[in-house]
Amino acid sequence: MLILASNSPRRHEILSGAGYEFEVIPAKGEEVLPDLPPERAAVEIAKAKALEVRKSLCGSEKYRGCVVLAADTIVVLQDEIMGKPRDKADASRMLTALSGVSHTVITGVFVTQNEKSRSFYKRTSVEFHKLQKHEINAYIATAEPFDKAGAYGIQEKGALLVKGIRGDYFNVMGLPIAMTSRVLRDFGVTPTWQNPTLQV
Repeated sequence: MLILASNSPRRHEILSGAGYEFEVIPAKGEEVLPDLPPERAAVEIAKAKALEVRKSLCGSEKYRGCVVLAADTIVVLQDEIMGKPRDKADASRMLTALSGVSHTVITGVFVTQNEKSRSFYKRTSVEFHKLQKHEINAYIATAEPFDKAGAYGIQEKGALLVKGIRGDYFNVMGLPIAMTSRVLRDFGVTPTWQNPTLQV
């Protein structure tokens, strides 16, 4: 059984679209950004989520031997790590800073089963159009920025802010699914359409 330790509708959509069957059991602990390089920070937050959920399932016969998947996405502009905005002013500050320049999106992924664990991170470069103040205010008014690192979502209305990307689009959404699938395969988890017992 695969457990997604995240409430993110984007990660749910990506994993489901790739053909995986899974159950959602989100971590309840607060996301605390450790004082680490951004790549390691993203992995450590994902690790904390996965281990919290794995621990909560210990002793349950239903979830014995389950594989827990967690991820965390952060936006990095120069030396600043941008998490989810605290309020409208913080969202405006982030979007203004991202306007007209390139930034890096990093997603850390952690997969665990019993005492076995694997982790990795993926980087994608994203360039924004030069944004007008009214565009920023209108986007904030949609409320879309508030549950997203860097105050935008590339797959929704925020797509209109993005001039281009270099790297994995799904990484910017929150789960680099191609690399994740290869790690899950090492845990014996594959999409339903890749089931070797199915005959063409």
